[in-house]
Amino acid sequence: MSLAQGFWRRARRHPSFVVGGALSAALALAAFVSLFWSPYPPAEIDIPGKLQAPSAAHWLGTDSLGRDITSQLLVGAQNSIVVGVIAVGIGLVIGVALGCLASARRGWVEELVMRASDFTFAFPALLSAIMLTAIYGPGLVMSIVAIGIFNIPVFARIARGSANAVWAREYVTAARAAGKGPWRITVDHVLPNIASPLIVQASISFATAILAEAALSYLGLGTQPPQPSWGRMLNEAQTQMFQAPLLAVYPGVAIMLSVLGLNLMGDGLRDLLDPKLARRR
Repeated sequence: MSLAQGFWRRARRHPSFVVGGALSAALALAAFVSLFWSPYPPAEIDIPGKLQAPSAAHWLGTDSLGRDITSQLLVGAQNSIVVGVIAVGIGLVIGVALGCLASARRGWVEELVMRASDFTFAFPALLSAIMLTAIYGPGLVMSIVAIGIFNIPVFARIARGSANAVWAREYVTAARAAGKGPWRITVDHVLPNIASPLIVQASISFATAILAEAALSYLGLGTQPPQPSWGRMLNEAQTQMFQAPLLAVYPGVAIMLSVLGLNLMGDGLRDLLDPKLARRR
């Protein structure tokens, strides 16, 4: 049996991975479908039809401006996917590069990278977004940059810690004795052996990015009108809590299920990719 077949055989029996994968797939499907179809244009305003209850015409009803809730939720999933992919990508690429550099060079280079990571941790995504917004103005791009910057030290620490363990292995010592340089060893031996924890962290950071984007949009620092956003839907719903409480429930449930699905999938991947835990299954 190949490694891939063995992985998927164990994955199908792992409840956390199955549930998380299903919820994550639903998020991706919603974003993909909204690229081609939505019941109504998400920004279309229909004041006479505002605050309608769920019906055949509007599956989840309409908001205070008559916009279709279903359409906003579907298109809002695009923002979550875009922010998650790009912000995690920024953290993954830059963070892994810095972590591997620190592990390969050691000494003052490692100390510099780690202290820079500590400094970056002092500026969480929300604070970074506030600073960037004050300079450049609010928007989706600023949210992505702020969340991406926060992810860099996360991946740098994981990459550095995992890479240090790999550098202590016998096969790396043999590669150095054979004349391989630090960068060749990093590419050939270190990166393949630290991929598992990085994949797990990427799925968890994806969930954190979705939550952070929703929080920034809720505060008016993220996605700007008329582009739909789950966080801004929550912000707009708070003025209608007594008239139409479901307006807050729908985006809240969407955020909860997306974050839950990605976290469960991350937990499942951690178990499946850990050799010790894998042998028990």
